[in-house]
Order: sequence, then C-alpha cells, then structure tokens
Amino acid sequence: MKKCLRVVGLGAFLWAFNGEAETVFVSLEKDNAIAVVDPVAGKLLKTVAVGRRPRGIALSTDAKFLYVAVSDDNIIKKFNADTLTELADLPSGNDPETFALSPVDKRMYVSNEDDSQISVIDVDKKTVLTRIPVGVEPEGIAVSPDNQWVVSASETTNMVHWIETKNYTRVANTLVDPRPRALTFTADSKQVWVTSEMAGKLMVLDAKTKQIIKELVFEVEGVTAEKIQPVGVLVDKHMQRAYVALGPANRIAVINVANLTVEKMLLVGARVWNIAFSADQKYLYSANGLSNDMSIIDLEQLKVIRSIGVGTNPWGLAVKP
Repeated sequence: MKKCLRVVGLGAFLWAFNGEAETVFVSLEKDNAIAVVDPVAGKLLKTVAVGRRPRGIALSTDAKFLYVAVSDDNIIKKFNADTLTELADLPSGNDPETFALSPVDKRMYVSNEDDSQISVIDVDKKTVLTRIPVGVEPEGIAVSPDNQWVVSASETTNMVHWIETKNYTRVANTLVDPRPRALTFTADSKQVWVTSEMAGKLMVLDAKTKQIIKELVFEVEGVTAEKIQPVGVLVDKHMQRAYVALGPANRIAVINVANLTVEKMLLVGARVWNIAFSADQKYLYSANGLSNDMSIIDLEQLKVIRSIGVGTNPWGLAVKP
C-alpha cells in the first residue's frame, strides 16, 4: 500500500516521502549491529546486534533473507529478513568485507581482503566451492545481471579482475587508477563503473574489451581535491543517471549516463560511504559514516529530503520492499 507522510519540523522545514512502504537495513561498523529504518515514517525502528564489525549487507532476490558480512568474526550471517532471526553462518573466509550474490541466489562471491582472494560459496549447502586468487586487498565486487561475470576490485594492486562464473576462472585484469573502492554493472551487463578513491575519479569499463572507455574526474566547489574520495556507485535500471558517493567531500554526484557529465552535487552527511536505491528507484539512501546518519534523496527532485540518525559508523545498506 502506498503511503504519504508529511512532517513539519523546525521553522519552515517540510518534507514529504511519497513511496512504497519498505525497510532499510544499515550495517553499523562500530556498534556491531544493524539499524532497522522505516524511511516513510522517517525514523529508526531498532538496532539488532549481529557480531563484530558488520560491513557488507545484502538481501536475497526474493527479499526473504538478509546477509551480513561480520568481518571481525570471519563469517557471513544469514537472517530471516522479516523477523531478523539468525538462520545460518556461511563460511566466508578471513575478513569478509563485501560480497555479491548471483542473480539467482545460488552463489555468493566474497572479498577476503586479508588473503587477497575471492571465496565462492554455495548458499544452500553453506560450503565453499573454491577460492580465487586476486590482487592485494580486494573490496568492491559485483556480478553481472546476465550472470556471466564476477568483477573484483583490488585496492592495493589497482586492478579490476574478471572472473567467469561458469568455471570460476580469472581470465583478465584491467589496470585502473589508485585504490578502486566500489564497482557496479549497468543493467545490460555491457559496462562496469568503477570508482578510484585516491584519483577522485570514475572509470567506465567495457565488459567486452575489458578496457576503460570513459573517465570522469570529480570537482566540488569549495572542497579540496584530497577530500574528494569516490566510493559507492550505482547506475539506475534505465541507464539514464548514475550516482557516486564522494566520501569526505560529503556529496553525492549525480551523473548523466549518456554524456558522462555531472548534473548536480547533493550535500549529504559526513563521509558518505555507500548508497542504495529504494525498490522503485524513486529514492536514494546514503550511509554517512562520520555523521552517524542516513540521508534520503528524492531522485525526481534531486533533493535531499531527510536525515535519520542510525548509529555509529554506518557502512552499507540493503532495502527490503
């Protein structure tokens, strides 16, 4: 059921969220917990302890299960997404930071930062199928929508690694700018968008040639270059706009996909880290790591409409319809 809420705050502040009811889960790196947020009501519902240093977080395709990478416990936990009852531990390997699920939820690909490898997990059997060597400090990881490729970004080696899903073989490496942090496929599986934290840059890679075909260097008026540190990146399902979290610059860049230009800079909380779409992609949520809050952005108006305190050092987000 569609909800509409209007809240009058201090002075003339007025905001409106006109979207489907949904729940946002936010991993809280320092609180050893996840926050449960109702974005329509604009409030934190509760926090739930999950283990030491949770970071990567994602839902199954049917939204029945929530997975959380509990880095310092060297495990990925599986929860019932409705009750948050813990269901299972997945053998993730050492220091799981981020992970990606295959489009049909049968496989999970986990970045093991300390061991310079990717663990491939059979989700149903809760077993490790294989471990794939990659570069030093792998973090960002994504599976193509057509389920042909896994791509992994190694922060220290400065490479994107291309792994075939049919046989779990690394077949190519693409040298990119320093400290690639996050990456995402476009909906047609033809491009990979990669952020470089140290270069303050976005790179677009062609999935066929495995080469960089476009680049964009970010500039923010009044912000020094060393504070512009791109991290989380998303491209909408229609491939019209992309969004990049710029870390300590406290901005999200709105990018025109067709000509790779910045349309707008949105001021959010301190050290914006990761971002997630609402289920209908009418809103964008951001985890602001140093202001300990989450921002809600109306993507039709390109306007930040709400900030919600969630806990200490929010890192990742998952959205349940």
